[in-house]
Amino acid sequence: MPPRSNPSERQRRLGLELRKLRNDAGLSGDRAGALLDADRTRISNIEAGRIDVSRNRLYKLLREYGCPDGAYFDGLMEMAQGRGTGWWDEFRDIVPRSALDLAELEARCSSIRMHEPLFIPGMFQTEDYAYAVTMATGKDRERIDRYVEFRMARQQVLTAPGAVPYHAVVHEAALRVHTGGPTTMRKQLLRLIELARLPNVTLQIFPFEQGAYAAFSRPFILFGGPSRELETAYLEHPLHSVFLGDRERNDEYGKMFERLAGLAHAPVDPESAPESHDGRDSLSLIQHVMYEL
Repeated sequence: MPPRSNPSERQRRLGLELRKLRNDAGLSGDRAGALLDADRTRISNIEAGRIDVSRNRLYKLLREYGCPDGAYFDGLMEMAQGRGTGWWDEFRDIVPRSALDLAELEARCSSIRMHEPLFIPGMFQTEDYAYAVTMATGKDRERIDRYVEFRMARQQVLTAPGAVPYHAVVHEAALRVHTGGPTTMRKQLLRLIELARLPNVTLQIFPFEQGAYAAFSRPFILFGGPSRELETAYLEHPLHSVFLGDRERNDEYGKMFERLAGLAHAPVDPESAPESHDGRDSLSLIQHVMYEL
């Protein structure tokens, strides 16, 4: 089978980690290839995610590279075993590769932390809100229908058995932009409160009163991995989204998220009834905006 031209993010990340380990061990591509009875071209293709590596061969490489037993070792072995198949396969004809990679990452991560400054996060969107957002892209109705179906399917991450912890910091601006009109926004804000009451969901609103902050205009998502080395940051851009696997940069985004969470209102309390709540926290702000519509 010829090398693939468009590897998935999981395939690229596994290759990147193998290249790091080989370089840290001071081994050449020729030496690594000899371990597999192959040439350096094969190692190059594995490290670029263009071809797969079997678990047995990966085990040999990791041992030769000096990778210690533990969560990182096991995580790499699991990445090699995965084949990237899932419910998202049926959308390959309509959504970009980065969106498929995002869905796969959501399905295999250990936690999700995200910051969204301008829109209700996709995981919390109602169908009407998702349509309003997607309509603004100018796509034809058939493609819009499929995009919205894909977005709704992604939300199973919040409610599936063993759902991972999901912590979102959403700017107040996202609550006040009338996406789809007042009726759509009322339903959307009610849905936001409903999902925020799930035991695995933490929702905080970053209020206008906190003023400007260096990160608040930039959306990003942090995905937990089996070890810190395998954490991933996802930066969403209109034309080209980016997955980051660099530990130092991911640590910086982690610190940024903690600062945002520290400045935001207290999370929605799952035990608090909306009709009896009057505190200055995320729930009261969502209610206040909703009643203004």
